[in-house]
Amino acid sequence: MNSPSTPIPVTVITGFLGAGKTTLLNRILTENHGKRIAVIENEFGEVGVDHQLVIQSDEEIFELNNGCICCRVRGDLIRILAKLRQRRDKFDSVLIETTGMADPGPVAQTFFTDEEVKESFALDGIVTVVDAKHVGLHFDDMREVREQIGFADVILLNKTDLVTPAELEKTEARIRKMNPMAKVYQTENAAVDLTKVLNVGGFDLKRALELEPDFLKASEEEHHHEHEEEHDHHHDEDVTSVGIRTLGDLDEKKLSDWLGTLLRTKGQDIFRMKGVLAVKGREMRFVFQGVHMLMDGRPDRPWGAEPRQNTLIFIGRNLDRQELNEGFRSCLAD
Repeated sequence: MNSPSTPIPVTVITGFLGAGKTTLLNRILTENHGKRIAVIENEFGEVGVDHQLVIQSDEEIFELNNGCICCRVRGDLIRILAKLRQRRDKFDSVLIETTGMADPGPVAQTFFTDEEVKESFALDGIVTVVDAKHVGLHFDDMREVREQIGFADVILLNKTDLVTPAELEKTEARIRKMNPMAKVYQTENAAVDLTKVLNVGGFDLKRALELEPDFLKASEEEHHHEHEEEHDHHHDEDVTSVGIRTLGDLDEKKLSDWLGTLLRTKGQDIFRMKGVLAVKGREMRFVFQGVHMLMDGRPDRPWGAEPRQNTLIFIGRNLDRQELNEGFRSCLAD
C-alpha cells in the first residue's frame, strides 16, 4: 500500500483504435490479479470499458468488484487526479487510457509540470498497444501510430494470431528501428502479465538506462547499415532513434545551453530522451530524461571506479544524427 509520502505510480496506455487497448483495460478491470488499480478512462466517443462491469451512476469514480476503481474523464485530468488523491488508500497504481488518435506526450507532461500532481503521483511508463495485423497499413498513413510507438516504454504487439511469423518479424523489426528503447511483447487478445506493464520504471531516473543495455548498440548498428543497403523508403523513417556514447567530461554551461536550445527549437519533435552524463568537477553521475520540451534531471550516484562515460538516446521525428552528435561533442570540456 502507498504511504502518503510515496508517489503513486501512473501508467499511460495508448494505442490506435482497434489495437486492443480496451481489451487490455477490461482484462485489468475484471481479472482477480490482487492489484488495486485506478483506471482513468477517457470518454471521447470511443468504445470504452465494458459498462456492464460498472455500477451505473453519475459519479465520475466507480469501485469495481475486483477492488479496482474506474474513473471517467469528461473534463480535466488534473481534476480527476485531485479526486483520486482523496481516495489514495483505495488503490496502489493508476492507469490512464488516452484516445486512439492522441499523442501521449501532453498526458505524460502533466506529471512533470503540475506541482500538486507531482507531489502525489509519479509517471512510471507509457504502454502502446499495436495491432500486428493492421499496423503495416497505418505505419505509412497515420502519423499518430508512429508517434505512439516513439513514446513507448513498453509495446504490446497484439493480435499476433492473425499474422504469419514472417509478417510478425518484419513488423517487430520496424518497431524496434523506431524505438530500440522499448520492451516489445507479442500478445493475443492483449493477454500479458501485468508485471510487464506496471512498475516498469520507464521514468525512474535511477533506472533510466539500466534496463536497455542493447539499445545504443541497436541505434549505432542501424546507423552503420544506413549506408550499406538500399532502403525501402517508408514514411516511418521520419520517426527514428539516435544514440550517442562518448568518454570524457562535459562543460556544465555548454551542456545546459545546448540542451536548452535543442529543447526550445526541436522539442516538439523529440518524443523521448534519456541520458547519463559525466560533468566536469562533479563526482556524481547526472541522469536526465524528457518528453517533448520538458526535462527532469538530477545527480544520481558517484562514478566511483566506473569510466566517466556519457550515454544518451533521443527518439523523435526528423532527428538529425550528425547535428545531434556534433552539438553534443561541442559540450565536451577542454
